[in-house]
Amino acid sequence: MRALGVNTWVWTSPLTDTELERIAPRVAGWGFDVIELPVEDVGDWDPRRARTLLDGLGLDACVVLVMGPGRELVATDPATRSATQDYLRRVVDAAATAGSTVVAGPAYASVGRTWRMSPSERSGLRAELTEALAPVVDHASAAGVRIAVEPLNRYETSVLNTVDQALEALADLPAQHCGLALDVYHMNLEEQDVAAAIERAAGRIHHVQVCANDRGAPGADHLDWSRIVTSLDKSGYSGPLVIESFTADNASIATAASVWRPLAASQDAIAVDGLSFLRSLLRTPPASDTPETSESPETSRTSLPPTKGAAVD
Repeated sequence: MRALGVNTWVWTSPLTDTELERIAPRVAGWGFDVIELPVEDVGDWDPRRARTLLDGLGLDACVVLVMGPGRELVATDPATRSATQDYLRRVVDAAATAGSTVVAGPAYASVGRTWRMSPSERSGLRAELTEALAPVVDHASAAGVRIAVEPLNRYETSVLNTVDQALEALADLPAQHCGLALDVYHMNLEEQDVAAAIERAAGRIHHVQVCANDRGAPGADHLDWSRIVTSLDKSGYSGPLVIESFTADNASIATAASVWRPLAASQDAIAVDGLSFLRSLLRTPPASDTPETSESPETSRTSLPPTKGAAVD
């Protein structure tokens, strides 16, 4: 039975201990198996406290890194690269403490940074990324954590947009410790055939995020989800499918994710309806306490505190 998860960005940014203590029991009550925890800045939430909370709720953790302004591994100066490597190592440490075996995200350049590249420049970036990411991968391997590098769409990066580009960029790094994070939202924009691209990544997929083509609940869209899941099975990926979406109620995250309107009847509905659809797709039995509709008693509690700002993927 494949595990299903949801990212806390559906409701809030940045994640804090207080917000996690509010969100996690609801996520567990709806029947999710996994909760995805963004590390916008190390220290926003306490990994030990998170692990105690999630263990008590029967939830597994997965961690996503955040490449905000100034976080660069390629086409940058040595000081910036070193600081970014330090951030990534600290995220790995947080993941290991929280019980996550993966750190996923665009571990190469800040989200929103784009520029034109010649073929020779792009080839040079591949070597630069290998060199810059290698010590982070070594650190992660020692901690029992895998790095999952996420290609983003063309509007958010010009470095890695497709599965094939990512596979080429990571070719010289150990597949068991460094692979791909596939986000169906970005794949829908960049891949000519999403399912075929998934199958080309066989053996190197370490994490998968899902949402509708408009970032809403998976299933409320035009995507061929049955074929996507079949291709994930063929590829050998047995990890969780995690719903990643964002709230339009937070000015900073809405701007970073280009979310200008509500994507469902409520933020809760993105999670609940998405979970219901994925369960139906995977033919997994529903939990007895899963809401029958997208309305929940907690729907009115989706207003968010002021945020420090986020770059999202």
